[in-house]
Amino acid sequence: MRENFVATATALLDDPRTTIVLADISAAAFAPAAERHPERVINVGIREQLMVGVAGGLALTGQRPIVHSYAPFLVERAYEQIKLDLDHQGVGAVLVSVGASYDRAAAGRTHLGPADVALIDTLHDWTVHVPGHRDEVPGVLRHVVCGQDSAYVRLSARSNARAYPDAGDLRVVRDAGPGAPLLVAVGPVLDQALAAVADRPVTVAYTHRPRPFDAAGLRALADTEVIVVEPYLAGTSARVVGAALADRPHRLLTLGVGRQELRRYGTPEDHDRWHGLDAAGLRRSIDAFLAPTPVSA
Repeated sequence: MRENFVATATALLDDPRTTIVLADISAAAFAPAAERHPERVINVGIREQLMVGVAGGLALTGQRPIVHSYAPFLVERAYEQIKLDLDHQGVGAVLVSVGASYDRAAAGRTHLGPADVALIDTLHDWTVHVPGHRDEVPGVLRHVVCGQDSAYVRLSARSNARAYPDAGDLRVVRDAGPGAPLLVAVGPVLDQALAAVADRPVTVAYTHRPRPFDAAGLRALADTEVIVVEPYLAGTSARVVGAALADRPHRLLTLGVGRQELRRYGTPEDHDRWHGLDAAGLRRSIDAFLAPTPVSA
Protein backbone atom coordinates (compact mmCIF):
# COMPACT_ATOMS: atom_id res chain seq x y z
CA MET A 1 0.00 0.00 0.00
CA ARG A 2 2.79 2.41 0.89
CA GLU A 3 4.49 1.93 -2.48
CA ASN A 4 1.24 2.57 -4.35
CA PHE A 5 0.64 5.65 -2.21
CA VAL A 6 4.08 7.07 -3.03
CA ALA A 7 3.66 6.41 -6.75
CA THR A 8 0.15 7.90 -6.88
CA ALA A 9 0.99 10.94 -4.75
CA THR A 10 4.07 11.60 -6.90
CA ALA A 11 1.92 11.54 -10.03
CA LEU A 12 -0.57 13.92 -8.41
CA LEU A 13 2.20 16.52 -8.08
CA ASP A 14 1.68 17.20 -11.79
CA ASP A 15 -1.23 19.32 -10.52
CA PRO A 16 0.42 22.52 -9.19
CA ARG A 17 -2.25 22.71 -6.52
CA THR A 18 -0.86 19.61 -4.78
CA THR A 19 1.85 19.69 -2.10
CA ILE A 20 3.24 16.79 -0.06
CA VAL A 21 4.19 17.56 3.55
CA LEU A 22 6.38 15.09 5.48
CA ALA A 23 8.00 14.76 8.88
CA ASP A 24 10.96 12.57 7.82
CA ILE A 25 8.82 9.40 7.45
CA SER A 26 8.99 8.24 3.78
CA ALA A 27 11.27 11.14 2.86
CA ALA A 28 13.62 8.78 1.01
CA ALA A 29 10.72 7.33 -0.97
CA PHE A 30 9.67 10.83 -2.03
CA ALA A 31 13.23 11.96 -2.87
CA PRO A 32 12.73 11.64 -6.67
CA ALA A 33 9.53 13.67 -6.39
CA ALA A 34 11.36 16.29 -4.32
CA GLU A 35 14.01 16.62 -7.01
CA ARG A 36 11.35 17.36 -9.63
CA HIS A 37 9.15 19.55 -7.40
CA PRO A 38 11.41 20.92 -4.63
CA GLU A 39 8.94 23.65 -3.72
CA ARG A 40 6.04 21.20 -3.29
CA VAL A 41 7.61 18.31 -1.38
CA ILE A 42 8.24 19.76 2.05
CA ASN A 43 10.01 17.82 4.81
CA VAL A 44 9.79 19.66 8.13
CA GLY A 45 11.86 17.10 10.03
CA ILE A 46 10.62 15.22 13.09
CA ARG A 47 8.04 17.88 13.93
CA GLU A 48 4.60 16.38 13.36
CA GLN A 49 2.67 19.31 14.87
CA LEU A 50 4.52 21.68 12.55
CA MET A 51 3.79 19.37 9.62
CA VAL A 52 0.03 19.75 10.14
CA GLY A 53 0.36 23.48 10.83
CA VAL A 54 2.22 23.94 7.55
CA ALA A 55 -0.53 21.96 5.78
CA GLY A 56 -3.13 24.29 7.26
CA GLY A 57 -1.25 27.33 6.01
CA LEU A 58 -0.86 25.82 2.56
CA ALA A 59 -4.58 25.03 2.44
CA LEU A 60 -5.37 28.66 3.27
CA THR A 61 -3.45 29.67 0.14
CA GLY A 62 -5.45 27.27 -2.06
CA GLN A 63 -3.06 24.33 -2.04
CA ARG A 64 -4.26 20.75 -1.55
CA PRO A 65 -1.77 19.29 0.96
CA ILE A 66 -1.12 15.57 1.36
CA VAL A 67 0.23 15.04 4.89
CA HIS A 68 1.97 11.78 5.72
CA SER A 69 3.46 9.90 8.68
CA TYR A 70 2.84 6.94 10.98
CA ALA A 71 -0.69 6.84 12.39
CA PRO A 72 0.18 7.70 16.04
CA PHE A 73 2.51 10.52 14.94
CA LEU A 74 0.09 11.96 12.40
CA VAL A 75 -3.19 11.73 14.33
CA GLU A 76 -2.47 11.38 18.04
CA ARG A 77 0.63 13.57 18.37
CA ALA A 78 -0.71 16.30 16.09
CA TYR A 79 -4.40 16.08 17.01
CA GLU A 80 -4.60 19.65 18.37
CA GLN A 81 -3.19 21.02 15.13
CA ILE A 82 -5.64 18.92 13.10
CA LYS A 83 -8.45 20.33 15.21
CA LEU A 84 -7.33 23.96 15.06
CA ASP A 85 -5.26 24.44 11.90
CA LEU A 86 -7.57 22.42 9.66
CA ASP A 87 -11.03 22.05 11.22
CA HIS A 88 -11.25 25.40 13.03
CA GLN A 89 -9.91 27.29 10.02
CA GLY A 90 -12.36 25.54 7.72
CA VAL A 91 -9.74 24.22 5.31
CA GLY A 92 -9.21 20.74 3.93
CA ALA A 93 -6.22 18.43 3.73
CA VAL A 94 -5.56 14.76 3.02
CA LEU A 95 -3.88 12.88 5.87
CA VAL A 96 -2.29 9.57 4.88
CA SER A 97 -0.92 7.27 7.56
CA VAL A 98 1.04 4.03 7.62
CA GLY A 99 1.47 1.60 10.49
CA ALA A 100 -2.23 1.06 11.15
CA SER A 101 -2.99 -0.31 14.64
CA TYR A 102 0.09 -2.48 15.12
CA ASP A 103 1.93 -3.12 11.85
CA ARG A 104 5.13 -2.04 13.61
CA ALA A 105 4.41 -3.96 16.82
CA ALA A 106 8.10 -4.74 17.27
CA ALA A 107 8.78 -0.99 17.69
CA GLY A 108 6.62 -0.82 20.83
CA ARG A 109 3.80 1.39 22.05
CA THR A 110 5.06 4.53 20.31
CA HIS A 111 4.21 2.99 16.94
CA LEU A 112 0.79 1.54 17.83
CA GLY A 113 -2.22 3.57 16.67
CA PRO A 114 -5.56 1.82 17.22
CA ALA A 115 -7.34 5.02 18.34
CA ASP A 116 -6.69 7.07 15.18
CA VAL A 117 -10.05 6.63 13.45
CA ALA A 118 -11.92 7.23 16.71
CA LEU A 119 -10.04 10.54 17.12
CA ILE A 120 -10.74 11.62 13.54
CA ASP A 121 -14.37 10.70 14.20
CA THR A 122 -14.58 13.50 16.80
CA LEU A 123 -14.11 16.03 13.99
CA HIS A 124 -16.78 17.28 11.60
CA ASP A 125 -17.50 15.70 8.22
CA TRP A 126 -14.21 13.95 7.57
CA THR A 127 -14.01 11.20 5.00
CA VAL A 128 -12.10 8.12 6.21
CA HIS A 129 -10.77 5.40 3.92
CA VAL A 130 -9.22 2.16 5.19
CA PRO A 131 -8.04 0.25 2.10
CA GLY A 132 -7.92 -3.52 2.36
CA HIS A 133 -5.65 -4.07 -0.64
CA ARG A 134 -2.89 -2.11 -2.35
CA ASP A 135 -4.91 -1.83 -5.56
CA GLU A 136 -7.60 0.14 -3.72
CA VAL A 137 -5.10 2.88 -2.82
CA PRO A 138 -4.65 4.77 -6.14
CA GLY A 139 -8.35 5.33 -6.74
CA VAL A 140 -8.98 6.33 -3.14
CA LEU A 141 -6.10 8.80 -3.11
CA ARG A 142 -6.97 10.39 -6.43
CA HIS A 143 -10.59 10.80 -5.31
CA VAL A 144 -9.83 12.52 -2.02
CA VAL A 145 -7.01 14.71 -3.37
CA CYS A 146 -9.30 15.97 -6.14
CA GLY A 147 -11.88 16.95 -3.52
CA GLN A 148 -12.06 19.94 -1.18
CA ASP A 149 -12.84 18.55 2.26
CA SER A 150 -10.60 16.81 4.78
CA ALA A 151 -9.91 13.12 4.45
CA TYR A 152 -7.95 10.48 6.34
CA VAL A 153 -6.50 7.50 4.44
CA ARG A 154 -5.26 4.71 6.70
CA LEU A 155 -2.74 2.44 4.99
CA SER A 156 -1.60 -0.91 6.34
CA ALA A 157 0.92 -3.63 5.65
CA ARG A 158 -1.95 -6.11 6.07
CA SER A 159 -4.01 -7.08 3.05
CA ASN A 160 -6.97 -9.04 1.81
CA ALA A 161 -6.39 -11.40 -1.11
CA ARG A 162 -8.68 -9.42 -3.41
CA ALA A 163 -9.18 -5.73 -4.09
CA TYR A 164 -12.58 -4.04 -4.19
CA PRO A 165 -11.71 -0.55 -5.52
CA ASP A 166 -15.36 0.52 -5.74
CA ALA A 167 -16.30 -0.50 -2.19
CA GLY A 168 -16.96 2.87 -0.64
CA ASP A 169 -20.59 1.92 -0.18
CA LEU A 170 -21.19 -1.50 1.34
CA ARG A 171 -20.47 -4.29 -1.12
CA VAL A 172 -21.90 -7.76 -0.48
CA VAL A 173 -19.16 -10.36 -0.89
CA ARG A 174 -21.13 -13.26 0.62
CA ASP A 175 -24.94 -13.42 0.56
CA ALA A 176 -26.58 -15.77 3.05
CA GLY A 177 -30.11 -14.80 2.05
CA PRO A 178 -32.97 -12.82 3.61
CA GLY A 179 -33.01 -12.52 7.38
CA ALA A 180 -29.41 -13.67 7.83
CA PRO A 181 -27.15 -11.84 10.30
CA LEU A 182 -25.05 -9.14 8.62
CA LEU A 183 -21.31 -8.83 9.13
CA VAL A 184 -19.67 -5.60 7.95
CA ALA A 185 -15.88 -5.88 7.51
CA VAL A 186 -13.78 -2.71 7.18
CA GLY A 187 -10.54 -2.77 5.21
CA PRO A 188 -7.93 -5.49 5.72
CA VAL A 189 -9.97 -7.62 8.17
CA LEU A 190 -12.26 -8.93 5.41
CA ASP A 191 -10.45 -12.22 4.77
CA GLN A 192 -10.30 -13.09 8.47
CA ALA A 193 -13.99 -12.28 8.82
CA LEU A 194 -14.89 -14.45 5.82
CA ALA A 195 -12.88 -17.34 7.25
CA ALA A 196 -14.57 -16.93 10.62
CA VAL A 197 -18.09 -17.39 9.18
CA ALA A 198 -17.21 -19.69 6.28
CA ASP A 199 -19.71 -22.36 7.35
CA ARG A 200 -22.16 -20.03 9.09
CA PRO A 201 -25.31 -18.49 7.51
CA VAL A 202 -23.97 -14.91 7.73
CA THR A 203 -24.06 -12.26 5.00
CA VAL A 204 -20.75 -10.41 4.69
CA ALA A 205 -20.42 -6.89 3.30
CA TYR A 206 -17.20 -4.95 2.78
CA THR A 207 -16.24 -1.29 2.82
CA HIS A 208 -13.00 0.66 2.72
CA ARG A 209 -14.84 3.90 3.56
CA PRO A 210 -16.17 3.78 7.12
CA ARG A 211 -16.86 7.55 7.03
CA PRO A 212 -19.26 8.61 5.80
CA PHE A 213 -20.73 5.23 6.62
CA ASP A 214 -23.14 3.80 4.05
CA ALA A 215 -26.27 4.09 6.19
CA ALA A 216 -28.64 3.41 3.27
CA GLY A 217 -26.75 0.27 2.34
CA LEU A 218 -26.78 -0.90 5.95
CA ARG A 219 -30.54 -0.41 6.20
CA ALA A 220 -31.06 -2.36 3.00
CA LEU A 221 -28.95 -5.31 4.19
CA ALA A 222 -29.49 -5.49 7.94
CA ASP A 223 -32.12 -7.57 9.67
CA THR A 224 -31.86 -8.01 13.45
CA GLU A 225 -28.25 -9.04 14.10
CA VAL A 226 -25.40 -6.79 12.92
CA ILE A 227 -21.69 -7.46 13.45
CA VAL A 228 -19.03 -4.86 12.65
CA VAL A 229 -15.37 -5.92 12.42
CA GLU A 230 -12.89 -3.03 12.23
CA PRO A 231 -9.06 -3.07 12.31
CA TYR A 232 -8.86 -0.30 14.91
CA LEU A 233 -10.47 0.49 18.27
CA ALA A 234 -13.47 -1.76 18.92
CA GLY A 235 -16.77 0.09 18.88
CA THR A 236 -15.59 3.01 16.73
CA SER A 237 -18.53 2.62 14.33
CA ALA A 238 -21.14 1.71 16.94
CA ARG A 239 -22.45 5.29 16.93
CA VAL A 240 -23.09 5.49 13.18
CA VAL A 241 -24.58 1.98 12.97
CA GLY A 242 -26.85 2.69 15.93
CA ALA A 243 -28.00 5.95 14.36
CA ALA A 244 -28.70 4.28 11.00
CA LEU A 245 -30.88 1.63 12.66
CA ALA A 246 -32.34 3.79 15.43
CA ASP A 247 -35.94 3.10 14.35
CA ARG A 248 -35.45 -0.68 14.19
CA PRO A 249 -35.00 -3.32 16.88
CA HIS A 250 -31.51 -4.73 16.39
CA ARG A 251 -28.58 -6.31 18.18
CA LEU A 252 -25.07 -5.05 17.51
CA LEU A 253 -21.68 -6.69 18.09
CA THR A 254 -18.59 -4.55 17.46
CA LEU A 255 -15.22 -6.25 17.19
CA GLY A 256 -11.84 -4.57 16.87
CA VAL A 257 -8.72 -3.73 18.84
CA GLY A 258 -9.36 -3.89 22.59
CA ARG A 259 -8.93 -0.92 24.91
CA GLN A 260 -6.67 -2.73 27.36
CA GLU A 261 -3.00 -1.97 26.74
CA LEU A 262 -1.26 -5.30 26.29
CA ARG A 263 2.31 -4.05 26.96
CA ARG A 264 3.67 -6.70 24.60
CA TYR A 265 5.73 -6.56 21.43
CA GLY A 266 5.25 -9.61 19.22
CA THR A 267 4.17 -9.60 15.60
CA PRO A 268 1.04 -8.17 13.97
CA GLU A 269 -0.30 -11.74 13.81
CA ASP A 270 0.27 -12.07 17.56
CA HIS A 271 -1.73 -8.90 18.16
CA ASP A 272 -4.54 -10.18 15.94
CA ARG A 273 -4.71 -13.24 18.14
CA TRP A 274 -4.45 -11.36 21.43
CA HIS A 275 -7.27 -9.00 20.38
CA GLY A 276 -9.43 -11.80 18.97
CA LEU A 277 -9.16 -10.49 15.42
CA ASP A 278 -7.79 -13.66 13.88
CA ALA A 279 -10.30 -16.02 12.27
CA ALA A 280 -10.51 -18.25 15.35
CA GLY A 281 -11.06 -15.34 17.72
CA LEU A 282 -13.67 -13.73 15.49
CA ARG A 283 -15.49 -17.04 15.23
CA ARG A 284 -15.63 -17.43 19.01
CA SER A 285 -17.07 -13.94 19.45
CA ILE A 286 -19.56 -14.29 16.60
CA ASP A 287 -20.74 -17.74 17.69
CA ALA A 288 -21.32 -16.47 21.23
CA PHE A 289 -23.27 -13.49 19.91
CA LEU A 290 -25.47 -15.57 17.61
CA ALA A 291 -26.03 -18.46 20.03
CA PRO A 292 -29.71 -18.98 20.90
CA THR A 293 -30.76 -17.39 24.16
CA PRO A 294 -31.70 -20.06 26.71
CA VAL A 295 -35.38 -20.03 27.62
CA SER A 296 -36.07 -20.00 31.36
CA ALA A 297 -38.32 -22.75 32.70
